[in-house]
Amino acid sequence: MSNVQYRVVVAKKDERTDGPDDADVVLAVPFAVAAADGFDPAVAFMRGTLKASGNTGEILELLRSGAAAERIAGIVSSV
Repeated sequence: MSNVQYRVVVAKKDERTDGPDDADVVLAVPFAVAAADGFDPAVAFMRGTLKASGNTGEILELLRSGAAAERIAGIVSSV
């Protein structure tokens, strides 16, 4: 698995990140979406509210395994 960076966009110039800046895979989601009840990163990705860049296979594995949900929830809880 490559390096992964998770970004939660709180405001226009306010992003909370978890992971290295030179990550191969980057997942970004608005705070309002990530903080909503029942947030599912896979559903947000399919709806286009969670943006991702990098290897598609790795992105889908992160979404399937629940790793993305855990890390994003951790960022949301720290805001």
